Amino acid sequence: MTLFSRFTDHIGAALDALAARGAIPAGLDRASISVEPPRDPAHGDVATNAAMVLSKPAGMNPRALADLLVAELGALDEVTEASVAGPGFINLRLADNSWRAELALIHAAAGDYGRSAMGAGRTVNVEYVSANPTGPMHVGHCRGAVVGDALAALLEYAGHKVIREYYVNDAGAQVDVLARSVHMRYREALGEDIGAIPEGLYPGDYLIPVSQKLATEYGDRFAQAPESAWLGLFRAEAVSAMMDMIRADLAKLGIHHDLFSSEAELQAAGKPADAEAWLREHDLVYDGVLEAPKGETPDDWEPVELPLFRSTKFGDDQDRPIKKSDGSWTYFGADLAYHFQKSQDADELIDIWGADHAGTVKRIKAAVAALTEGKKKFDVKLVQMVRLLKNGEPFKMSKRAGNFVTLADIVDEVGKDAVRFTMLTRKADAQMDFDFAKVVEASRDNPVFYVQYAHARIASLKRKLADAGIAAAAPNPARLEEHELALVKLLAQFPRIVESAAAAREPHRIAFYLGEVAAAFHAWWNMGNDRPEARVIIADDPELTATRLYLADGIGQVVRNGLHLMGVDALEEML
Repeated sequence: MTLFSRFTDHIGAALDALAARGAIPAGLDRASISVEPPRDPAHGDVATNAAMVLSKPAGMNPRALADLLVAELGALDEVTEASVAGPGFINLRLADNSWRAELALIHAAAGDYGRSAMGAGRTVNVEYVSANPTGPMHVGHCRGAVVGDALAALLEYAGHKVIREYYVNDAGAQVDVLARSVHMRYREALGEDIGAIPEGLYPGDYLIPVSQKLATEYGDRFAQAPESAWLGLFRAEAVSAMMDMIRADLAKLGIHHDLFSSEAELQAAGKPADAEAWLREHDLVYDGVLEAPKGETPDDWEPVELPLFRSTKFGDDQDRPIKKSDGSWTYFGADLAYHFQKSQDADELIDIWGADHAGTVKRIKAAVAALTEGKKKFDVKLVQMVRLLKNGEPFKMSKRAGNFVTLADIVDEVGKDAVRFTMLTRKADAQMDFDFAKVVEASRDNPVFYVQYAHARIASLKRKLADAGIAAAAPNPARLEEHELALVKLLAQFPRIVESAAAAREPHRIAFYLGEVAAAFHAWWNMGNDRPEARVIIADDPELTATRLYLADGIGQVVRNGLHLMGVDALEEML
């Protein structure tokens, strides 16, 4: 049990004691009680709003309730001071042994320090990337992939069961265009001069391997054949090849999904029709006519009766068609059925989308609310685009994809760790610049370097200890000085950072926190540059050396745990 969770229990015990004495009503809802560091460290080590949130249901003045709690909490052995601030906040100052005990816990828990049970085993489906299978991943997909993967890892660490899912959009017109593009390259592979790739087809060289494979396997059988003879085959082969390429691109980022769901298979299995039937049974789909477009009505517009989902009943701007006039499913109709399908196996759904899909959020949220009867939580995280720079100037890389910079190009240029960490240094819905020079710069201005360098410095200490020939000794945490216990106080925040980041679905908070830890560590390390007695390794004091190594190892453990959540390697050496 970590320090802040322990004090949550202490506050619960204090409330139980007050209720048992009849000082406060029994059965007060404690869900809104928070236990966290005070905003100003001068006020103490732990703060709680318990008196503030319970005073109204208890029918008491907040400060009066706070005084009762302070009397209970102040009696704890590890509390040296308990006080009331403002209208009823409670601040606690802890004995140094509390922080020594927390450092011991970090060592004992190791990779599990910060792991939480807050998810209580609830299943969360996180769908991310889900790019059309028409070519390699590009930089826009890259950010969404990293955010989704880090969020999945964070939720898992916080006690959820996580399903990592990729939805393959392989049933739309774009895959027919892909098949036609491959057919062009197939004819080229057979020796035909196809000239320039026609407008509207995919021009990238990445289509050449699958086209050559088809040429080898089928010869010229389909070179002059009508489209109906080869479209289905070429579509299936092309999608399969593109998905292999996408999986390989994602693997470069260390990303692997648990489940790939096919839109084409969904439709072939009749899932959209099942969803429509369910919605009609619940009077949530009706046959109606869409309103004419706002403004001047196009000459070719005519009212057509379509099956409409009652999206406005759930907060959308208008009811939405689930089928087109030709009877085929709209993208929304298929997407609605897909969400209905995945809600069967999860308690909560999270979609990671590009910001260009913001206009469809309301209708999908409405659909999920309808299909799950409001019983399943659904959230959409929008990810803004990334601007590529080098030394502050727009940067153009080679474009093997034909018209965009690929994820593979970026990873090959700067490495997985720089890409993943950098993509998590801002909130997902904030635009970001990715500067190829900055993300590999060996300076404190580069967060990935600064954090990895902290870990590498810690790893170097054992090598330096061996080189110095200092005898091993047992650490004595009582020798940690006040500024070193302040480092432990920062480390002790990691479990609550994990929980708050998981609750907010914001993995970037881990990157921010690791930046703080790295800055504090480097400041501690650099004290030895001016004061030899402040160095970690003190040749004539093995016990103090062991104690400071013990602290450094604790810092390294928390850094490793945080980097693991981000999918970034904790380096032992910096090249």
